[in-house]
Amino acid sequence: MTDTESRRAHDEPAYPAARREPTGWVGMVVFAGVMLLMLGSFQAIEGLVALFRDDFYITTNNGLVIPMDYSAWGWTHLIIGLIGVAAGLGILYGKMWARIVGIVIAVLSALANIAFLPAYPVWATIVIAIDVLVIYALTAHGREVRY
Repeated sequence: MTDTESRRAHDEPAYPAARREPTGWVGMVVFAGVMLLMLGSFQAIEGLVALFRDDFYITTNNGLVIPMDYSAWGWTHLIIGLIGVAAGLGILYGKMWARIVGIVIAVLSALANIAFLPAYPVWATIVIAIDVLVIYALTAHGREVRY
């Protein structure tokens, strides 16, 4: 046995590393990534509408949970949306940073939509429900998608 062969035999583990097969929950994580892409896009559109058409929303600034100008709400939704799109792409590529950012963005999105509820109640409720699904998929099964 040569020196190289003995080193290789010593460095290799006795049993090869067991590779975990992905389960059916991979679909839920891919769903979370696609939902973050969609929600991020919708949030960005909602932000652009708030920036360019203040009269689109029915309630006044004083009727909001946090009374802010619609321009401030527009920038908030736009920033959350763009970061959500980036996180969605990262999740589809199986990146760990994207899971963390995706969870944080989903939480911030849910909180922003709770505060924006009086201005757009049906849409804000739908976004909050989907945010909860995204948070569940990424926390419980996010590890399933790795390339």
